[in-house]
Amino acid sequence: MSRTTDIFLTALAPAIWGSTYLVTTEALPGGYPVTLAALRALPAGLLLLAVTRCLPPRAWLGRVFLLGSFNFALFWVLLFVAAYRLPGGVAATLGALQAMMVIFMARGWLGAPIRAGAVAAAATGVLGVAFLLISPEAALDPVGIAAGLGGAASMAAGTVLSRKWQPPVSALSFTAWQLTAGGLILLPLALIVEPSLPPLTVTNFAGLAWLGLIGAALTYAIWFRGVARLEPGAVSMLGMMSPVTAVILGWVVLGQSLSLLPGLGALIVLGSVWAGQRANRPTMPAPARPEASPDPADGTIMNRTGAFLAILSAQPFKYLMTNRSERRPR
Repeated sequence: MSRTTDIFLTALAPAIWGSTYLVTTEALPGGYPVTLAALRALPAGLLLLAVTRCLPPRAWLGRVFLLGSFNFALFWVLLFVAAYRLPGGVAATLGALQAMMVIFMARGWLGAPIRAGAVAAAATGVLGVAFLLISPEAALDPVGIAAGLGGAASMAAGTVLSRKWQPPVSALSFTAWQLTAGGLILLPLALIVEPSLPPLTVTNFAGLAWLGLIGAALTYAIWFRGVARLEPGAVSMLGMMSPVTAVILGWVVLGQSLSLLPGLGALIVLGSVWAGQRANRPTMPAPARPEASPDPADGTIMNRTGAFLAILSAQPFKYLMTNRSERRPR
């Protein structure tokens, strides 16, 4: 498969993640960031484990739990906190700093070169996200800002370390390990620090189904596949597709207006993503990766699982879109 195909396939993951803010604020109860993160991670991880039937070897448990913490447990908790305490534009702009963080983390942990073009593309992308989403009256909450920066750093570390530590299994199995580990970290924490959830509505269950099945199980399998095949800086730039999707959903689903400045911001973001892919191109062909051990998750199984998850989640997301007029604004 060509590098261009890998880029477009990997970009699907952050494009779908752009729905997280909408679903979190419109379909989930507020004030339960740890519990909701656990409910997003653990069921999805257990489902993928049942599909792949591939458990991590004992020697990998430490790495798996560290990656599960960075990519899911810590990142999702901070993401929910930032979503509750900050306007979406501010939270997304802080999250866009992840691309810059990845460049410097990859230098320290992978020995990857720091290219001026990649740094410029990442900085331009952050500016584009700010134009795209931040309004002049946006309020700045210190706790929300800290959560946004911490979440960006957590995801950046998870991305680089996921490239550094590649087990000989399929991307679907690697995703299952990390999701399950992240959920197991979150579950006792949720029981300790948060009250019990109120009775969940159909809308709540639909939101959790979307975030868990599509926004976690399917998209992270695609994402980790891209992490294994593409340069860390190139992968991190694709994350900027998320705020673009968020703006489009706000316009289509919530009827939000689009002005000239957000349109300019979207063009800047798309241009920076394109420039980032060019700046992060490898100077020589990458060495062949070792073949994964055969397991049921490879090849057609992964495709069938993706189709199954998409079909399973189609109706819940349709419910969210068709019944938005009945929910109170936030």
